[in-house]
Amino acid sequence: MTQHFHRYKEIALSVIKNETKKKSLEGKVTLGVGVRVAKSVEIGMAMKASGYDWLFIDTEHGPFNLETATQISTAALTQGITPIVRVASLEPHLSTRILDCGAQGIVLPHVNTAEEAREFVLICKFPPEGGRSHGGGLPHAAFSALPPNELLSGVNREMLLVAMIETPEAGEQADEIAAVNGIDVLLIGTNDLSTGMGIAGQHDHPRVNLVYEQVLAACKKHGKTPGMGGSYAPDMLERRIKEGMRFILSGSDLSFMVAAAKRQSEMIRSIEI
Repeated sequence: MTQHFHRYKEIALSVIKNETKKKSLEGKVTLGVGVRVAKSVEIGMAMKASGYDWLFIDTEHGPFNLETATQISTAALTQGITPIVRVASLEPHLSTRILDCGAQGIVLPHVNTAEEAREFVLICKFPPEGGRSHGGGLPHAAFSALPPNELLSGVNREMLLVAMIETPEAGEQADEIAAVNGIDVLLIGTNDLSTGMGIAGQHDHPRVNLVYEQVLAACKKHGKTPGMGGSYAPDMLERRIKEGMRFILSGSDLSFMVAAAKRQSEMIRSIEI
């Protein structure tokens, strides 16, 4: 109880730290888990206990409404795991409302140009880094009455903005996208990338490898974090991490549940009677 009291006292005096962003800036590997089917606040605590750094709350393909995403995000702020939300598109309200409600980061799919990346930053960041409106108290500081400049600059500082690279065109523009101030991570969506190329599932294809090379080079040049998702074979994960990938979407709650349930059922059915 005393430990929790001191944690909340500390939170109330400042903007909550984004530990995933801190680790990313230090060049460490961080692990994320896609949240698609779990709709209760326990998911953050469970995934933290399982060794993950960030939640990938999926409002592009998942069933979540704003209220559910808010509950998961706000709870995660106190659970030591970073709440990051994938939105469906660049429409401002999709990002700003969930940022107001507790998300510490936004993932934008299908970022193909530096212009789109700059618009993404403008939507999400408070002035002077962006143009976002301030609507009142924020859970990022436990609703404490921090001076406005301190609150907004702190939220900007702890925000993680992730641009998804999912086309060959985006790979070709990776250098320009990585150069945009405010973009923190370039995340390769390997499934959509290979599918769009007409080589679905061929994650070791030379054309896919080229995009990985382009993203790694751009991130190294501009001091950004390279990331990957959609490619979960152990040998491929090991290879990509050794190549330099650091922001790793490691699977989803649904895939983890099915895999664990399948192992358990197979083990029990293998018992001879």
